[in-house]
Order: sequence, then structure tokens, then C-alpha cells
Amino acid sequence: MFPLTGVTALCLVACSSPVNLTAAPDAAHPDCAKAMVAMPQELMGFTQRETTAQATTAWGDPAAIIVKCGVNIEQPVTDPCAEVNGVDWILNPLKESEPQDTSVPADAGVSETLRSSEQTATGTWTATTFGRAPAITVTFNADEVASSTLLTSLNSAVAQIEQTQQCLSADDVTGS
Repeated sequence: MFPLTGVTALCLVACSSPVNLTAAPDAAHPDCAKAMVAMPQELMGFTQRETTAQATTAWGDPAAIIVKCGVNIEQPVTDPCAEVNGVDWILNPLKESEPQDTSVPADAGVSETLRSSEQTATGTWTATTFGRAPAITVTFNADEVASSTLLTSLNSAVAQIEQTQQCLSADDVTGS
């Protein structure tokens, strides 16, 4: 038996294989590069990992959070949309048929839509930026990660892509 050197032992602990992902349709957009470079090294206590696709990143081993830039959003959007500290997000539970790539303080800058979804959110969810092209999608396990904290932590990276639209409420549309 061979003794492990410090470098070999460190690699066995810290080296994990890249997360196998597929790039989004508009992953080559220059704004995706800006956003991906601004992503944090640590997120929600998870360390960032390498991925196999352009304009993607992940945190955790196994991956608890996956980000893809370059997704397209079909209009009009009827899914719940929430504003989190100046960034609009479309929130959806991931359906079982789809492939799988806590409480919030009142002053956290989180909309009631997101606050109420967090009280019952379990399983895998996606949050997709709204009003930014290209869009960024975040896939995460709501049992492990509080969505409002996660999305707030990604604000500076997401802000690298200019916002051109905002979420509208029913009151905005009907003028009530």
C-alpha cells in the first residue's frame, strides 16, 4: 500500500468530476459570459463546481444548485412572477416528468408571491429571470435551499444582463 501525499489526499477530497449539463440555446450570448464570470465561488454553503456546458455553473456535490444562462422565455408568461431585490423571477416547481439538470424576514426585499411559495415549497424548483435577454434559470432543491436567499445571492451576477421588462400584476393589467 502506498501512503497518500498531501496533494493526492487533497485532490481526493476536493476534486470532483464536472457536472454534466447541456447548454441553453443562447449560451454563446456575450451577456452570459459577463453573468457567469460574476457568479459567486460559494453559494448557500456550497462550493462552485465545474460543468461540461457553456454558460452553466453548479454548486454542491452532488449539485444542489444549477445555473444556466441563455434560456429563452416564451411570451406571454402566466406563471407566478416575483421581484426579489430588483430582479424579477418566474418560479415553478419542476414536474416529475421533466428532466432534472425557511422563513423570510419582512424587510428582505422579497415579494409576497415568493414569500408564500417558500412556506410550502418542497422538491426541485426552477427560478428564471424575467425581463432580461438572455434569461438565466436556476434549478434548486427547495428542501435544502431557501429560494429568497439564493436568488438574492445571485443578484449581482444576474444584474450583468440589462433588465428591459418587469413583472406585471393583475392590477397593472386591469388598471385596478
